Amino acid sequence: MSVEAHKETMAFKAEVSQVLDLVIRSLYSNKEIFLRELVSNASDAIEKLRFESLTDESLLEGDGELRVRVSVDKDAGTLTISDNGIGMSREEVGDTIGSIASSGTRKFLEAMTGDAATDSQLIGQFGVGFYSAFIVADKVTLVTRRAGLPSNQGVRWESTGGGDYTVETVEKAGRGTDVILHLKDDEKEFLEPWRIRSIITKFSDHIAVPIEMLSEPTGEDDEKKEPEWEQINKGTALWQRNRAEISDEEYKDFYKTISHDFEEPLAWVHNRVEGTNEYTSLLYIPKNAPFDLWDRDQKHGVKLYVRRVFIMDEADKLMPMYLRFVKGVVDADDLPLNVSREILQHNRKIDAIRTGNVKRILGLLEKMAKDEPGKYADFWKAFGRVMKEGPAEDFANKEKIAGLLRFASTQSDDESVSLDTYIERMKEGQEKIYYITADTLAAAKNSPHLEIFKKKGIEVLLLTDRVDEWLMSHLTEYKEKAFQNVAKGELDLSAIKTKDSTDEEESKAEAMLDEKLIARLKKVLGDTVKDIRASERLTDSPACLVVEEQDMSSNLARVLSQLGQDAPKPVPIMELNAEHPLIQRLESEADEERFADLAKVLFDQAMLAEGGQLEDPATFVHRLNKLMLSLTD
Repeated sequence: MSVEAHKETMAFKAEVSQVLDLVIRSLYSNKEIFLRELVSNASDAIEKLRFESLTDESLLEGDGELRVRVSVDKDAGTLTISDNGIGMSREEVGDTIGSIASSGTRKFLEAMTGDAATDSQLIGQFGVGFYSAFIVADKVTLVTRRAGLPSNQGVRWESTGGGDYTVETVEKAGRGTDVILHLKDDEKEFLEPWRIRSIITKFSDHIAVPIEMLSEPTGEDDEKKEPEWEQINKGTALWQRNRAEISDEEYKDFYKTISHDFEEPLAWVHNRVEGTNEYTSLLYIPKNAPFDLWDRDQKHGVKLYVRRVFIMDEADKLMPMYLRFVKGVVDADDLPLNVSREILQHNRKIDAIRTGNVKRILGLLEKMAKDEPGKYADFWKAFGRVMKEGPAEDFANKEKIAGLLRFASTQSDDESVSLDTYIERMKEGQEKIYYITADTLAAAKNSPHLEIFKKKGIEVLLLTDRVDEWLMSHLTEYKEKAFQNVAKGELDLSAIKTKDSTDEEESKAEAMLDEKLIARLKKVLGDTVKDIRASERLTDSPACLVVEEQDMSSNLARVLSQLGQDAPKPVPIMELNAEHPLIQRLESEADEERFADLAKVLFDQAMLAEGGQLEDPATFVHRLNKLMLSLTD
């Protein structure tokens, strides 16, 4: 079949067209970035070939000198970035160039605000760096052939950045990829070799793959010589250099290259471990969360090298899931070069590296929290919810992770309260860390369960993230202080000394609640309540609902229901404030029908106050209206 018969014109998906339109309208604040992105992609392709050739040397096709070449053609107005890496098949071109994951693109588009300085930071987070070529080019041609395929199975992809692109099968002698940028008339500065060299030196000097350009004549004698390809980057793996020799700018530029992030990193840690298990790690904490942070099926992790040979991208076994935001590289000296994903799962040296990585990241965060609280607040805002997964996943570091957690509380609306700070502020005689879970901060702050705590000035942590229920089911104590959900079990604050507490106040509530009232209420409410008792929680509200200490919390039941999971609904205990006028009104109500209406409205109000949903809102409204009308009788 002829080559021409394989040519197709295909339309971009609507969302991809929108992304291209945004990119073409120069969302990048620095146009030079396009070259860094394309060179990084070329370097990645070479790294992948190195790995695959370990088990299939034929992929090298007799050419083991791996390199990236950048060339300009002033007459044609083109800039070309070429690599002899793994290349792509026609199917892979369609998957990686012709489309973008729709879910990620949708989130990208939703994140657009119209502020170019802000929007430009988002492109790297959404993996659309290739399309930065359209900032300087009005047409992009990509010619590629996957290593191992015959020369007549090359692929040409071409687009002007409009609504469609063409794909055709072509002859390509060498493996790898050529990206040809047909530069716009006002972007001809990128045809100057000195300009290209300066950009590569600035952004890609540390890439471990040789980046070559044709030599430029410097004198009359040189003009008579044939130009030769010369390496213009140092080609030294930055992580292998001595820390004292690396500037902060070099660390930041390297992070941007490996992460494709356009923001500088928040912090980093660089270590060399020697002994029986030797390796080097350079790990970064990003400033902003990537769009797929909450997709636990998405691969996350750091790059794994063995003696500077690339083995695996996003090696998730080197970092636990709750630290999936960490970027960087690990270069081991003594792992077998044919290490595979299966081996990674059962390799003791990998386990040791993972343990060391976790220790270093947690240590970095502890230092940041202590010495740079403002920076740590930025970290917590971006990654706090992910860190809350830690105590359940990493038992060995549970206490250390707990010390890094931050919460809102009745003394602070923002998430700035550490457990150590909470313990320092505990009242005399207080032995528990009190908390409440709710759907929103307002619901937590105004919960009737907090009334006695507010009166006594006892701080309560306000937990409003869905992950908080998961967190507290695994974090039962911190520094020998047990956690107590204020909406579960019986409450005893008698040992806590406050200015307005007396023994009489602590014991009078139960004595004042009439047993006959409890019996009448149980008859009306039936099996909707497990029990009815006097409350030591309430000072202003007439009633609240609590569950037994070992039962699932009402908030957790709601969360599971919202996630579409079947969860047994806990049967609550109804607690009454014996001194409240409504409770006293109930005691004196002789009309059984009106008593029943009052009791059920009281129960429903307590349910609503804790964020619950009524099974029959219409009947609740009917009863309430009926009682309101009776006030006019």
